[in-house]
Amino acid sequence: MKLTNIGTVKSLMEKHGIRFQKKFGQNFLIREEIPMRIADECGACEDDCVLEIGPGIGTLTRELCSVAGKVVAVEIDSGLIPVLKETLADFDNVEVINSDIMKIDLNALYEEKFKGKDVYVCANLPYYITTPILMLLLESRLPFKKMTFMVQKEVADRLSSNSKEGDYGAVTASVSYYGKVEKLFNVSAGNFMPAPKVDSAVIQITLYDEPPVKVVDEKLFFRVIRAAFEQRRKTLINALSGKMDISKEEISDAVIEAGLDPNVRGERLDIAEFAKLSDIIKRKQTEK
Repeated sequence: MKLTNIGTVKSLMEKHGIRFQKKFGQNFLIREEIPMRIADECGACEDDCVLEIGPGIGTLTRELCSVAGKVVAVEIDSGLIPVLKETLADFDNVEVINSDIMKIDLNALYEEKFKGKDVYVCANLPYYITTPILMLLLESRLPFKKMTFMVQKEVADRLSSNSKEGDYGAVTASVSYYGKVEKLFNVSAGNFMPAPKVDSAVIQITLYDEPPVKVVDEKLFFRVIRAAFEQRRKTLINALSGKMDISKEEISDAVIEAGLDPNVRGERLDIAEFAKLSDIIKRKQTEK
């Protein structure tokens, strides 16, 4: 069954009486090489497991089943479950769960389906919920090996950028605390049905066993990052002022103590500098 064939996709949808669900950001791949390449580069082998988010009609799922020992696919759209039963009927190493990944108990899922195995995450993420899903997975601290996602190209550029680059933002800095991000390849809008209004790209996050920086207060660390980027045109001192439970003067002292220019903006800091600054702010908070 060739699920990248437009005629096959339309026939399946007509047979099962389903339509593209805009609210779920559904855009199905119609170029065979792309799901094959994602499966090939996701890192999983025959002894490994894959957690797939949003399998759709099973285009990428079938390729993942061909390379991994076990695939668990979480699909929010109940209307696609009968379709997936048909399109994945050739494989006995796949399980489809009809649920919302944002509401599922990830720890329980991991323990029940994957315990003792290396697990890789793959997904063609809906544009509207990319960051929440990404951060949910990272913040779960589950020992995933790699995460390979198709996302909006603009998001891919942002996630794979470095400090001092124009695309660098709060989510870039936050994600870099958990893993190394690499953009694998671009995917133009014409490779989907229906075609989205923007191009996509595939990124891969290789998760660290331990964060590259150590911080005294992790919650404060991420709070400093968010505040630094909320108003990008402001200097770091002004951006943090009133949000750190210490005075503006103390924030200024902290920035200088961290070895930073008093006029620096948040977009110029890498996570090592954010870590050092947040630790100094934490000390000043506890001294009060």
